[in-house]
Amino acid sequence: MALGKEISEKLRECADRDLSFMHICGTHEAAISRSGLRSMLPPGLKIVMGPGCPVCITPQGEIDAALDLVGKGCIVATYGDLLRVPGSRGSLESCGGDVRVVQGVHKAVEIARNTTREVAFISVGFETTAPTVAATLLTRPPENFSILSCHRLVPPAMKWLLEQGEAKLHGFLLPGHVCTVVGYQDYEQFPVPQVVAGFEPEDILLGLLMLVEQVRAGEAKVENAYPRAVTREGNTRARQLMYEVFTPVDAEWRGFPVIPRSGLGLRPEFEQYDAKKKFDLTFRHVEKHSACICDKVLRGIAEPTDCRLFGKSCTPRTPIGPCMVSHEGACKIWHTFRVKQK
Repeated sequence: MALGKEISEKLRECADRDLSFMHICGTHEAAISRSGLRSMLPPGLKIVMGPGCPVCITPQGEIDAALDLVGKGCIVATYGDLLRVPGSRGSLESCGGDVRVVQGVHKAVEIARNTTREVAFISVGFETTAPTVAATLLTRPPENFSILSCHRLVPPAMKWLLEQGEAKLHGFLLPGHVCTVVGYQDYEQFPVPQVVAGFEPEDILLGLLMLVEQVRAGEAKVENAYPRAVTREGNTRARQLMYEVFTPVDAEWRGFPVIPRSGLGLRPEFEQYDAKKKFDLTFRHVEKHSACICDKVLRGIAEPTDCRLFGKSCTPRTPIGPCMVSHEGACKIWHTFRVKQK
């Protein structure tokens, strides 16, 4: 951690004003909280959380659609993190149907190949998981298999955050995993400082230092502090596969309105695998009726400890909001690592 201390000292020298940077990655938040990295930062330098947890930003209406699939007699396959996320009528864990936790889409296809029943995979995730799902659909799985596409794209959400200005951000720490797959060229449209960062504490500190230096120099560009894994173009084959199968669609995010072209829907030639069409499902907007402030945490205008439910009625064993469910959710991360300081 000697390098980390050196970068931290440099940060303290350079950060001559109050600055707020947002990361959009649950793994970044876990690394920051686990290492106590915020304690190494200058008093005026703040890292806020954004919509970096794909499970957390899946709105209640999409969870309700997954519950509808259970009601139609489908075997529903899902990632474990999604199991306890609340919809308006409970969760997949509590619904009493045939819901199975799988490690990925390929395991859901295996289930379909060994049954005559309909199998629906709840396909969540950012650009990191969508290419794998696309590659699987290109192999033409059995007719009794379908996906409920709940994928999201990161840049449109960043555009919304910048246009709204709620969080008063000075720049972004870009998601290393997403950029490993799709590169960072799509982020060059934003006129703010941005740095792609890795996941070791030193990686994150270096990314923050580069952001501070951009602000001081009056620059606004995308820099890469994670060159061992990320290039500007990313994995071009993965990107090609993703857009061969999916196309951008308008989508609601939990805590956000409908954001134009921020989701991924299946192209017409793959609609036989679209569970939404196959079973005539609707993604309905559900009004919030809870004291949970996950919506504000996801928009970077509140911290988990600002919530009066945090660590009391809302814990990882008794979650009320999705940010306390997923291992990438800020509330669960803060509860796990006992983060108490702002």
